[in-house]
Amino acid sequence: MNKNWTLLFVRLTILICLILSVSGATIWYTGRGTDFNYGLLIDASVSMAADDFKPSRMDAAKEAALLFVDTIGSARIGVVTFTGTTFVKQRLTDDLGDVKEVIEKIEIESVGGTAIGDTLVVGSNLFFSGRDLIEGKKENNVLILLTDGQSNVGLDVKDAIPFLLDNNVLVHAIGIGTVEGGEFVEDIVSKLDENTLNFITKETGGSYFKAGDTEQLKSIFEDIAVLKTKRINKNLTIPLLIIGVILLLVEWGLMNSKYRSLP
Repeated sequence: MNKNWTLLFVRLTILICLILSVSGATIWYTGRGTDFNYGLLIDASVSMAADDFKPSRMDAAKEAALLFVDTIGSARIGVVTFTGTTFVKQRLTDDLGDVKEVIEKIEIESVGGTAIGDTLVVGSNLFFSGRDLIEGKKENNVLILLTDGQSNVGLDVKDAIPFLLDNNVLVHAIGIGTVEGGEFVEDIVSKLDENTLNFITKETGGSYFKAGDTEQLKSIFEDIAVLKTKRINKNLTIPLLIIGVILLLVEWGLMNSKYRSLP
């Protein structure tokens, strides 16, 4: 029997292309885009009262978030605050006046803990309610997570990542706090968990920023406002189908030449 490994390879490739085409294979990657929706996730735990930012981390965060809204120009923005519990302060809206009013009213919450995993899921759901749920929109959705602590209650951050990826949500994270940390209660110092924030951004295609002072925090928000990175999907059904058809023609030509049998 004449062994023809080339023909076998072609047939296997055709089979793989057709299977992937029928299954609606899609590739996801990070690229540039316009018309973004933003979810601002702002830590409102007691540690945000720490005094390493003047007058406090919370005041600096609110001032920087307001600057972000002014810089963004036009977009739909939602606002979520979190401690051990997540609070939806503003659902997605293009009325930036309402967004700024909500940000100005954010206060430290008395609930203990920091539930970053839960917050990422709740923040993602901002994008998929109302008309977005009906239209099935899953593009140009960006979460901006600002925190000074570490996730210690609620859903594990690693368990939240698949939900973000399934819904095509990109996360930029901002760690706020000086190297030395700041006191918010006598003899209690808040420290930042940068490893977790780096993990979140790496997995979702976003960027991690470290803010060591108020001016740096403002600059970071301004940079994010002009950053046009998003998660992009490309459906490969048609390209794979075309490749499969072309290879079928190639196989037909080979079978009518000297290649007449498989190994």
